[in-house]
Amino acid sequence: MTTRTFRITVRGVFEGLSAAQRDALLAEAAEHDVLRAAFTAEGHLSYDLAARPAFTFRFLDEGEAEEDILEAADRARAAAVGWLTGRGYGFTRLRVSTEDLSQAPLGKRRRQAAARGAATP
Repeated sequence: MTTRTFRITVRGVFEGLSAAQRDALLAEAAEHDVLRAAFTAEGHLSYDLAARPAFTFRFLDEGEAEEDILEAADRARAAAVGWLTGRGYGFTRLRVSTEDLSQAPLGKRRRQAAARGAATP
């Protein structure tokens, strides 16, 4: 079997933040800027409290079967909830979306490279 790579996104909204919690998040905002967002195994958090109280965690996981994406989504959700509750941050509207990169459509350059590779005897 081949290894599949999964991208998992966990989105939500901060709720009921105290002034101290908000200040702590604002102090770390540069580390969590959306322009630095990346899918990582440990998960990357991004937010912009000045614009809105929403946040996004991005996780990268792997599996061998198509069904493994469900377990990867559960792990990502649990990791996000653990991070938030471990710091005492309230949240709401948590939702998880997944993408199996082996099923993602190829971009133009990858399609062209695949076509060249298939045309080579």
